[in-house]
Order: sequence, then structure tokens, then C-alpha cells
Amino acid sequence: MASVLRPGDVVALSGPLGAGKTSIARGLLAALGLEGEAPSPSFAIVQPYDPPEVRMRVLHVDLYRIEDPEEALELGLDEARNDAALVVEWPERLGDDPWPDALWLTLAFDDAGGRRLTARVPDAWERRWPLT
Repeated sequence: MASVLRPGDVVALSGPLGAGKTSIARGLLAALGLEGEAPSPSFAIVQPYDPPEVRMRVLHVDLYRIEDPEEALELGLDEARNDAALVVEWPERLGDDPWPDALWLTLAFDDAGGRRLTARVPDAWERRWPLT
């Protein structure tokens, strides 16, 4: 995913607590060049990463503590897309479809105790999907 990610993209990570949203975000950041541990932005809500730390500007966003979608307007996420990619945990906190062009990855636990990943791939990602 890191090889095709570009400024303006949104990767939405949805799923229950413990499903692996932060692990996917950390893996993506590592693939973009981040060395060391990426802290969860649960408290700060937005954790920015800039070159040369990563190959492009990325905002890792955790909306778990957002209770009203209006609160998120203050974060300036739509404006940030002008020069950054967004990796957003708990995007459903903003309503049904906050970014129609987002690559939406939903994680779920299956009956056997494993995890299942489902991708909703919008037109904006069509030529980049499936990932190779």
C-alpha cells in the first residue's frame, strides 16, 4: 500500500478494539520509511509524520475520542489532504461516508478467533488495486 500511497489519499481503518487498526497504520508508516515505534495517536488525535522521517507527509489520526463529527472540523483534516495522506482509525466517528474516495479497510474477528480484512476500493484507487 505504501508504494501507491500519495498526498490527498485517505486510508480509513475501521473495526472493533484490538482488531489491528493501529498495527496496520504502523506497518504502513514503517513501509514509508519510519524507523522505530509509531505511537498511537489516541490521546493527541493527530500524529503528523514529515519527510525525511517518511517519504511523504502523513497524518495518523485516531478518532476514537471524537464524540461529535463537528469536533473533527477543528482538526483541519480536509485541508491537510492538500499535501498529506491521511491514515484514519475510527473513521465511522465522522458519520457514514466522510471521505467517499477513501480506501476503506474494515477489520473483524471471525468465529475461529482469526481476523478478516475487507477492502472497499473507490474509483480513486481502482488503478492501484489490487496491490502488488
